[in-house]
Amino acid sequence: MPDFDVVELGPTDHPEAGDEAPDFTRPLVNDEFWEDRSLSELTDEGRVILIFTPMIASYAAKYVWDELTERGWNEGDARIVGVSASTPYAHSSVIADNDYPFELFADPANGVAERYGIAHDLDGMAGVSEPRTAFFAIDSDGVVEASWVATEWPEFPEYDDLEEQLDLV
Repeated sequence: MPDFDVVELGPTDHPEAGDEAPDFTRPLVNDEFWEDRSLSELTDEGRVILIFTPMIASYAAKYVWDELTERGWNEGDARIVGVSASTPYAHSSVIADNDYPFELFADPANGVAERYGIAHDLDGMAGVSEPRTAFFAIDSDGVVEASWVATEWPEFPEYDDLEEQLDLV
C-alpha cells in the first residue's frame, strides 16, 4: 500500500487531437545553456512531443524522465521537450545530475500548464500550482495529433500504449 494519498484531479480543458496547440515562449534548458524559445519555433523544425511533469526535482518527474531515457525516446524523429513549474536553474541541475538527453521549458509561474488546461493547485499550498503529468504530440503545423493527461495524482501512462498512441513506434 502506498504511503501517500491518491488524489482525483478533476476535469480538464486540455487541447485534443485536431486542436491548435497553444503557443508560448519560455526559457528552454538543455545540458549546456538556456535561451527563450517558443513552441512554434520548435514545431517549425518538425514534430514535437510536449511533456508536462510536476516540479522537475519531484519523484514523479524523475520517474517520467528516467522512463523516457531508458526507452530511448530521444532517438526518434520527434523532438522530446518537457515543461514544468521549476526555474531554469533547477532544470539545468536535474539535466546535468541525471544526464537526460532532453530539453525542458522552465515555467515557474505555471502559465503554460494553465493555457493547456492542466494546472492543478497543490493541496495545502495557497497560490501554488503545478502541471499534471501530460503528453501532447504536436505536428509541424502546431496541431495536436494526440494527447494523454493524468486524471489523478500520482498517475503515469502505460508507456507501451502511449508510444503507440503518440505514433512513436
